[in-house]
Formats: sequence, C-alpha cells, structure tokens
Amino acid sequence: MTALYQYPPQTALKRVIPKTRIYDGTKASTALRERFVREVDQIVWVHKLAPETLNLPATAAVPEIQVFRLTLKGDSLHDDILRAIDRSIPFPVMFELLAGERIQAASAFKRPSDAVTGKWVVSDHMRGAWTAREAPRSPLPVAVTLGALYEGMLSPLMLVAPVAGEDVESSLARGAEIKAKEREIAQLQSKLKRENQFNIKVTLHGQLAEAQAEFEHMKTPKGGGKGTP
Repeated sequence: MTALYQYPPQTALKRVIPKTRIYDGTKASTALRERFVREVDQIVWVHKLAPETLNLPATAAVPEIQVFRLTLKGDSLHDDILRAIDRSIPFPVMFELLAGERIQAASAFKRPSDAVTGKWVVSDHMRGAWTAREAPRSPLPVAVTLGALYEGMLSPLMLVAPVAGEDVESSLARGAEIKAKEREIAQLQSKLKRENQFNIKVTLHGQLAEAQAEFEHMKTPKGGGKGTP
C-alpha cells in the first residue's frame, strides 16, 4: 500500500485553495511565501471525508479528514509547506503530491491539543514512495469511525506498523526511537572500522552488540497503548 486511496465519488470537492489563504492563516514569513511560490503550482482540496460523505461517525479527535492535492513546480517539496498547510486547516489532512507523472502520499499525525482549545499537535510529516500518477490505488481501510479510518490511512506511511493495543502516537514514538537506534548502530560500525587499538575495538564490539539487541527488542514491543479512538 502507498497511502494513495480510491476515494468514493461522493467525497469529491475539487476546490482550488489560494496560497494567500495559507499565508494569512499562518502569518507566513517572507522566506516561506517565497518557498510556496517557488515549489507549489496549485493546491486543490480534492476530498472531504466526513459523516455526511462517508456515513461514518466522527470522533472527538477526528471530526473530518481532508485530502489536499499539491501540484509541484519541480521534483520536491519542503516539509515547511506541509506544516504551514496543516497549521491553517483545523482537521487532519492527507496530502497527494504531484510532480509530472509521479505522485507521492504524505501526511502527519494530527490531534487536538490537550492544553489549548482550538490548537492542533502535528507530528513530523511522513511520505510514501513516489509512484506513477495513474497507478492503481488502494481501497480505503475498513473502519467503523473516522478516527479508526484515519489511523488506518496513516499506517502505510509509518516507519513501523502499530501492534495490537498500540495507538498511532506510540507507534510514531517507537519508530523515531528505532530510527535513532539505527543511526547509533551505523555510527558504532563506522567507528569500529576505523579503530586499530584492540582494547577499544573490544569495547566498541560490546556497545554494538548491545545496540543491536536493543534494536531487535524495539521492533517487537510487548506493551500496549491507548487503543483506537
């Protein structure tokens, strides 16, 4: 799966979103405005996944899910642009990035802030693989609420798949820890190749074995999280 979905026709909107709406909503800096101009050709609100369009009940965390398609001027898009759009839209957003004949899914996990009413907490943005624009799409995940649908839609973009009893935030945190541990292992392996002193090599071997064992343990957690909303 690529997190590119075949959306039901009743969810279609196809409304062009002016870049100025994003600028004004986020008080974008001059540098960010210039990045928008340089990297984005058009922003289109293509689908609205809501109780009235999907016949799925909303949850407190996921009242609706919006799908935005960004046509790019080049081959890449900076995450600052995705963050700006997410900050300006008070709902979870799934992105589709178009670059020529290629398309890529992107999204961040987004939830209402526990501390400030009306604010949203947004994770780092995750991206799928680039694929052909006309490639077959996946059906929407089977779900009984919009909250469960949102988690299912995000799953293909995540570094690690959620395990039983683990919510999205816990999975994202585990994925970040795994990525950090991979970097640590790579650094130890690099040091080991460069080191000539026997006693230091023995120490590095021990550290590497410990890091690799921790890495394997992190990939197969036994604990659980808060569950699906």
